[in-house]
Amino acid sequence: MLEEGQKAPPFQLKTDGGGEISLASLKGNIAVVYFYPKDDTPGCTNEAIAFSGLKKQFDKYGAVLVGVSKDSVQRHNNFKKKYDLKIQLASDEEGKMVSDYGVWVKKVNYGREYMGIERSTYLIDAKGVIRKIWRKVKVKGHAEQVLEAAMEL
Repeated sequence: MLEEGQKAPPFQLKTDGGGEISLASLKGNIAVVYFYPKDDTPGCTNEAIAFSGLKKQFDKYGAVLVGVSKDSVQRHNNFKKKYDLKIQLASDEEGKMVSDYGVWVKKVNYGREYMGIERSTYLIDAKGVIRKIWRKVKVKGHAEQVLEAAMEL
């Protein structure tokens, strides 16, 4: 399990719009990497819209926003277009990053057990060190909490 103060595990993922993002490419910037279960579901949509709405403020503090799920790049493209999202969405279809960051967990819903992404956010400083971790995130007010923490770096 990752902890605050540790180096963030390296990653390299494809993003919406045909791009790529890696931890190395974020060096020198604050990174807000948030993991979410699935595009175009109510909680995930509200979270993406909240982060998009604050993107200019995150930009002002040199913080790059990246949403990560196991959805395909094409699904991310559709999701981003449908809600006019301003943030970058990365695809971890193989599940390596969600595993490395400890967010691929056993979940229980109506008595049914399955593996899925635990809604979590990692605030990573310009040197690649994890400064803050939010686990089992409740969407309402979360983007604002993350912005406040980013402003302190």
